[in-house]
Amino acid sequence: QVQLVESGGGLVQAGGSLRLSCVASGSIIRIYGMRWYRQGPGKQRELVAAIGSGGSTNYADSVKGRFTITRDNAKNTVYLQMNSLKPEDTAVYYCNAAILAGWGVTQDHWGQGTQVTVSS
Repeated sequence: QVQLVESGGGLVQAGGSLRLSCVASGSIIRIYGMRWYRQGPGKQRELVAAIGSGGSTNYADSVKGRFTITRDNAKNTVYLQMNSLKPEDTAVYYCNAAILAGWGVTQDHWGQGTQVTVSS
C-alpha cells in the first residue's frame, strides 16, 4: 500500500507564507512526477505546481513568482513554499504523485488534503 500525507496548512494573513509538505510512504519502488493541486470553495480542483523526477517544474500562472515546488527524493517528499499569499489562494491543497509500487504497477496517488486559509 502507498500513502501520501500532507502537512503544513493553516491560517495566515494576506502577504504571509506557508510551507506545505507531502510525504509518500509504503511499498515504493520509484516516484515519478509530483504535483500540488488545490480546490477552493465552489471551484474545481486545479493544478498549482508540478515537478518531474529530474527536477523540472511548471506552475499555474496565478502562482508564478510566489510559489516554489521542490522535492527531496531521498525522503520521498515534495514541498510547496507559498509566499505573498492572497485570499484567493484559500483552498484545500492536495498532493499527487505517480508512483511505481512494489507490486509493479505505476498509479496516481492522492493525499487527503490540507486546508490553507488566507485572511484579508
